[in-house]
Amino acid sequence: MKFKFNNQKLPLLPFTGRLAHHHHHHLHFTSLVYKLRSATPRAYSANGSSSTNSSEGNSFLVPGATAATILMLGALHARRLYEDKKLEEARDKGIDMEFKPDVKATVMRFLPLRSISRCWGYLSSIELPIWLRPHVYKAWARAFHSNLEEASLPLDHYASLRDFFVRSLKEGSRPMDADPKCLVSPADGIVMRFGEIKGAGAMIEQVKGFSYSAISLLGTNSALPLIKEDNSSEDDSCFEFTSKLERKRSWWKVSLASPEVRDPAQRPVKGLFYCVIYLGLGDYHRIHSPADWNVSVRRHFPGRLFPVNERAARTIGNLYIENERVVLEGRWREGFMAMAAVGATNIGSIDLFIEPDFRTNRPMKTKLLFNSKPEERPYEPTNTGVALRKGDEVAAFNMGSTVVLIFQAPMSNSSKEVSSASDFNFSVKRGDKIRVGEAIGRCQVS
Repeated sequence: MKFKFNNQKLPLLPFTGRLAHHHHHHLHFTSLVYKLRSATPRAYSANGSSSTNSSEGNSFLVPGATAATILMLGALHARRLYEDKKLEEARDKGIDMEFKPDVKATVMRFLPLRSISRCWGYLSSIELPIWLRPHVYKAWARAFHSNLEEASLPLDHYASLRDFFVRSLKEGSRPMDADPKCLVSPADGIVMRFGEIKGAGAMIEQVKGFSYSAISLLGTNSALPLIKEDNSSEDDSCFEFTSKLERKRSWWKVSLASPEVRDPAQRPVKGLFYCVIYLGLGDYHRIHSPADWNVSVRRHFPGRLFPVNERAARTIGNLYIENERVVLEGRWREGFMAMAAVGATNIGSIDLFIEPDFRTNRPMKTKLLFNSKPEERPYEPTNTGVALRKGDEVAAFNMGSTVVLIFQAPMSNSSKEVSSASDFNFSVKRGDKIRVGEAIGRCQVS
């Protein structure tokens, strides 16, 4: 009886015996290579044997696809650098980019960005061979300007890209401003917006020409300090502009895109501020406590996963209140405080160190509509919650994203009054690059 053998090449790395034990850490990676090789189509001649010419042609398929992917990523990176340069030049000239929806923003609403983000999460969690890890992470650092000298572990200790993204830093890399009247940055990033929340509806400016409701960001059950007023004032201009813009949209688009907003006759109390910090791909991805405070409740809003870069903020309305986010709310020495970690494309996963079992970007039963009602969990003990010290690690993004900080601070009752010794003043400017532990603002010292 004759046996017919298929003319198939032997694996490049046969893991048997002691050699397999020696190369155990390569197993996961090489199995992926084998799958790619086996998935490559093979042409056969009429007698059932493999065609030599087809085999030679197929040998160029995987390298060709790899080269095409690298070229595509290089082109996208070059475009991003070009757009970032234009934005920096505009900021240097004092030009404030206005809100202007485009076709790309409309198309993105129909893309399965949540599923794409889960796929990216799986790929970024694949264990890399030890010898390859330093090369991958150094290439990433060169592309996105990461400081590898701050990493707490050698590069070959980070098993996957995900582990590298959420890496901790060496002790002392982010010193904290020790002033108890100072509020520090909870993340590394760029200061996108900041200021006082005022006027009907408690609106926060997303970009020039478009604002969103603070209560929609935090949830209708939020303890955001608001007061009921019937009279209107000049402070309503921001809210009136947004209302006109919303009225131009059809009722169904507003009802699907905009979460519930509290009565616009309610206004924030005097001395309620906000600060929006955008984390880039090369930034340190952990979130720290901006002050000594007590977190009483956590809210999780399932939602979309649009990008949150500067271009997206200028083209996608209600960006931060449509995206999936985690809100921590409580009190610090000056009153109310809330911190919202907003997810984005490929960053649907947000880890909470104070709640290790918490998970985000889970598959949703309803894919067309996003329920604005959050999952809410009060922290024990009641009325106290979890006590955090300034600088404590609170959460981590699996890549860059955005943190919105809303807090109460001292402020004179009238704008005509001379600033008192306790008034809060920001110490940052729009577009500033800031790091964890650096002051966002502080109360004046007489």
